[in-house]
Amino acid sequence: MTRLPASEYRPLLLSGVPLIDLRAPVEFAKGAFPSAINLPLMTDSEREQVGTRYKEAGQQAAITLGHQLVQGPVKQARIDAWLSQVSAQPETLLYCFRGGLRSQLSQQWLTEAGITRPYIEGGYKGMRGYLIAQTEQVAQHGDLVILGGMTGCGKTDFLNERRDSVDLEGLANHRGSSFGRRLGGQPSQIDFENTLAIALMHHQEDGHRQLLLEDESRLIGRESIPLELFNAMVAAPRVLLEVDDEVRIDQITKDYVVTMAQDYQAQDSECGFEDFETYLLGSLDRVRRRLGGALHQDLRQRMTDALALQRRSGDVSGHRGWIARMLTQYYDPMYRYQLEKQSAPVLFQGAPDAVHQFLDERATQN
Repeated sequence: MTRLPASEYRPLLLSGVPLIDLRAPVEFAKGAFPSAINLPLMTDSEREQVGTRYKEAGQQAAITLGHQLVQGPVKQARIDAWLSQVSAQPETLLYCFRGGLRSQLSQQWLTEAGITRPYIEGGYKGMRGYLIAQTEQVAQHGDLVILGGMTGCGKTDFLNERRDSVDLEGLANHRGSSFGRRLGGQPSQIDFENTLAIALMHHQEDGHRQLLLEDESRLIGRESIPLELFNAMVAAPRVLLEVDDEVRIDQITKDYVVTMAQDYQAQDSECGFEDFETYLLGSLDRVRRRLGGALHQDLRQRMTDALALQRRSGDVSGHRGWIARMLTQYYDPMYRYQLEKQSAPVLFQGAPDAVHQFLDERATQN
């Protein structure tokens, strides 16, 4: 088999088969697939030159230039990179943008080197279109339930305790608030959408009757939830977590102080705490206008004092003061306002154990 047909997209994407993405680095950076590695046929500069020649003189002239640019040691180095990947993971498949000339030529060179691997029909464009359609299908026909609750009630931890959920914030590598930045940065928008679609496909394959998603705004950091899915989320019924305020303060202290400080210090043992301070103070400063000058100034002083105590002794208890004040003065009023605006029905609200029980029972009834 020299070409994998489009009918095999679903098992291919679900299995996580390793892929060689033959597109130029600039194309790959905009978006690819989770199991893909970029081993391009042409560099960005080479691709640009070939594209210009195509516009000026047509396809054959462009192909001729491509062979001139990628020949001899340059050509051999690219073949060697493909051979190394296939040797390490023999099931590897090839794809380019449309499953056209780049895939066919790369496959030919590999075959001449003694290894034949299929390329994917339709390439990146075909698989990307398929994933977009899968997300739209879930938005139109999925049984969505949205998990809500006040800031700090542990929604993400709750989601990750359930097998019928998809963690949008985890896929976006962002907690979805002004303090939500995580180390490692966020994926490209297309990478986020592709990974989300594959997660939704796995959810379907596992046979779950309902899909639990966290209540999110359209943007999670810089990632945008696909519009059709977001509109379905807005209209979907809700369940609400309820926990004591002290539990919420504990949760926020763990997520945004203890864990983040550890992550920054693990990344850089010398400057990690300074980087953590910059992250925490910067997160507060980003919502200065919403807080108002007086409240922002008060919270910043409390946070600065808490950071000084943490630096001296490792004691994080000083953070509880600014966290409690920010909840009562900022996050809780905003949550209540947004809840009043929602027209979607609330199916159940209660403590985490009770919400788990409700969702389990609902899943068996649907």
